[in-house]
Amino acid sequence: MSDPRQGQAGEPLAQPPTEPGIALHVAVVLLVTASGAVEAISFTALDHVFAGVMTSNIALLGMAIGRGQATGVTAAVLALTGFGVGAAVTAWLTRRREGVATHWSPPVMFCLAGEVVVLAVGAGIWAAVGGEPGQGARDALQFGAAATMGIQSAAMVAAGRAAAPTTYLTGTLATYIVKGVGAGSPDRWAPARLAALVAGAAASMALLRAAPEWAGVLPVVLAVCAIVAAGLPLVRMRRSSVG
Repeated sequence: MSDPRQGQAGEPLAQPPTEPGIALHVAVVLLVTASGAVEAISFTALDHVFAGVMTSNIALLGMAIGRGQATGVTAAVLALTGFGVGAAVTAWLTRRREGVATHWSPPVMFCLAGEVVVLAVGAGIWAAVGGEPGQGARDALQFGAAATMGIQSAAMVAAGRAAAPTTYLTGTLATYIVKGVGAGSPDRWAPARLAALVAGAAASMALLRAAPEWAGVLPVVLAVCAIVAAGLPLVRMRRSSVG
């Protein structure tokens, strides 16, 4: 009687992968880099609030209320609202989709493409005003930047085991320390994600100093590269099915 785990020639059948491949890890790192770039622009040029770190924004909202700073209150509320809208829309578009470890589902990829569109519109507005937006433009850009981070965060949740947090890495750092020191099995990609956040913010600040009107382009390019990397497993799956 033949072993069901073997092919017709007695060769063992290849087991389907159960962990994310390198392409998905690289895609996550690129998204983290993009979020670092967005955060640098958001905090330094858009009324000193974050686009993706809502815990800090809630604290900043409280401080602005305590100081009676209307601008700070408005900026924090816009960031919180934008993030919530982006996350809610993404959650609706990816509902009833169970994440798998080997690839990101088409709805997740669609939402990330939407993030790129919003980032590109923001980059266009930023370039049109020469990197020096007025209050109205800053409000619109703040809402849009937070919406992109909401989209990205919710998309990574929907991707499940095939992804990791890309906008708020406190949990990543804590998990890396606990698993490294306590369990001896740290995530080897965690340092890359943490370094990517620093690199994205640093590159964005360098652009803001050298060519401020082009600073908004960096997150767009990084997000596009992430989508390309994340699409490789889907391409391989389709080629395998056709073959």
